[in-house]
Amino acid sequence: MSDHHPPVYEGLNCPVPLRHTEEIILGHGSGGKLTDDLIKNVFMPHLASPPLSEANDFAVVQPDPNKTAEGSLIVSTDGHIVSPIVFPGGDIGRLAVCGTVNDISMSGGTPLYLTASFILEEGLPVVQLRDVVKSMKEAAEEANVQVIAGDTKVVERGKADKIFIATTGIGWLPKSRQINGKMAQPGDVVIVSGTLGDHGIAVLAAREELGFLTDLRSDVAPLNHLIAGLLRSAPNTHVLRDPTRGGLATSLNEIANQSQVSIWIKEQDIPVNPAVNAACEMLGFDPMYIANEGKVIAIVPADEAREALSAIQENPYGRHAAIIGEVRQSHAGQVLMQTAIGGTRILERLAGEILPRIC
Repeated sequence: MSDHHPPVYEGLNCPVPLRHTEEIILGHGSGGKLTDDLIKNVFMPHLASPPLSEANDFAVVQPDPNKTAEGSLIVSTDGHIVSPIVFPGGDIGRLAVCGTVNDISMSGGTPLYLTASFILEEGLPVVQLRDVVKSMKEAAEEANVQVIAGDTKVVERGKADKIFIATTGIGWLPKSRQINGKMAQPGDVVIVSGTLGDHGIAVLAAREELGFLTDLRSDVAPLNHLIAGLLRSAPNTHVLRDPTRGGLATSLNEIANQSQVSIWIKEQDIPVNPAVNAACEMLGFDPMYIANEGKVIAIVPADEAREALSAIQENPYGRHAAIIGEVRQSHAGQVLMQTAIGGTRILERLAGEILPRIC
């Protein structure tokens, strides 16, 4: 085995061969092409199941083998790492709760319960751990979910980055509701619930190592109440997706591939905070690929789009929501953006890892 270390890909759209590598690199955790390669070539051949094959951030599980129940369980699991563990607008505790609540909510179901597993590094101040747990409590209360089980392990100094948290969420999905990534249909309208990239740039700025200051705060938030309001106004919503790792562009590509449609968006209609744009220009990043932790993409029938937008905007976490595009049949599997100067740009999935990493 060679002692040559594979490169860490810093570009957003650099070509990365989808192949097995001898070692795991940071890009395998990006949520982009390398992550997809790892899932298809390592995990799926050994762990495949019908729910996993759906490629959503949640699994629909029928609790009754006779399928007479009036709904299904929704299950999702996630691991949470971030540096620093406290950042403007949140911390790893709030991130852990909101991330899993939101994954459950993307099914259109109601999140009910969470479990939490903590990996603690020796030397972590107890006061800091207590603050993180308190933050989890507050986020769980806001989302109206209960933490019902947990586990703790401690590793030696240098074997973890202070604290890692893994959470599993359980919720309930009514029998009549079907929302997932393969449901987008030509003619549907694409809505995003607010400004993009706030979380990623806020975390980067908090590291104080990139030479810029900003008043940006992370958007990390539980979205289950926003989504409940959306579904009351747009009950035929087809797809919900939170654009976390890999940002808007990667999430839309996932949906386009699952549904075998194309998604066309307009750059001038996409809400981006000017401070995010400025930071991205300085760092050489693209806001379309920056992570979010409190935004949702909603793909809804055209005749419900206005009602859906109004319902999202009524929620405090959706004040800056906007219609950004539409679903079409041609160019299936692609995401295309009409640029501000009138051209058309193909938005690929995130190729490698945006450095420095943010989650």
